[in-house]
Amino acid sequence: MDKVIDIEERIPTLRERRRKRSNRKFAALLTIFVTLLLILIYSQSPYSEIRDIKVTGAELFDGDSYQQASTLAIGDSMWSFDSREIEEQIEALEWVESAKVEKHWLTAVAIEIEEYVEMGYLDQGNSYQVVLSNGVVLNQPIRVVEGPVFSNFEDEAKREALMEQLVKTDPEVQNLISQVILDTEQERADYITIYMNDGNEIKAILSTLAEKINYYPSVTAQLEDRKGIIDMEVGIYFRSYNDVFGLAEAGEELEVAEEQ
Repeated sequence: MDKVIDIEERIPTLRERRRKRSNRKFAALLTIFVTLLLILIYSQSPYSEIRDIKVTGAELFDGDSYQQASTLAIGDSMWSFDSREIEEQIEALEWVESAKVEKHWLTAVAIEIEEYVEMGYLDQGNSYQVVLSNGVVLNQPIRVVEGPVFSNFEDEAKREALMEQLVKTDPEVQNLISQVILDTEQERADYITIYMNDGNEIKAILSTLAEKINYYPSVTAQLEDRKGIIDMEVGIYFRSYNDVFGLAEAGEELEVAEEQ
């Protein structure tokens, strides 16, 4: 015969379970309350203020300039700004390609900047200005010219087209470019003349510049130290300076290996 358990015998057990359940709920609510209270106290205290702002990746302008652009300042609350909004403010600068803003620990902010690359210098007649890979010209004084000079590229669209081609150009070839001159007398196509640091001159069309000039190392390997004009407007054709300036020497068409 099954044992009959008196309900009165179970009451203490039920009460104990209810008490433990109530204690757990109270502890959870108390933890949440205390946590929120601590956060509120922290957010209103000096311990929540920005104490350090570190800027990395700044080369075109100093870190203070980027800090000003971010609108952040020492003493501001760590809770008073949205990182993405600050990133968008910095990226609005035309020389900035991307920005990343992170909150570090409780009082530090890290700003990582990626600027557009310096590609060369715009010839302004009596002065030069830095040209970036997106075609933007920086209005700041230049003490030393350490790269190619771009002449007759005041037009923004032409300048952007040139930068697009140079970005596609192999670095080893880029480093050999001394000057790029846009022919302003041609109406049908954008003909350019390029002077190289090794003494050669290149005739090319702007829209096919990268496609052709990347063959330059292969071309010069066939010249055996001869210098002259390399015509890349259609095919690739070489005329030595001796031929150009009246000395008897025939021009020659050069062969280049197609890239795979």
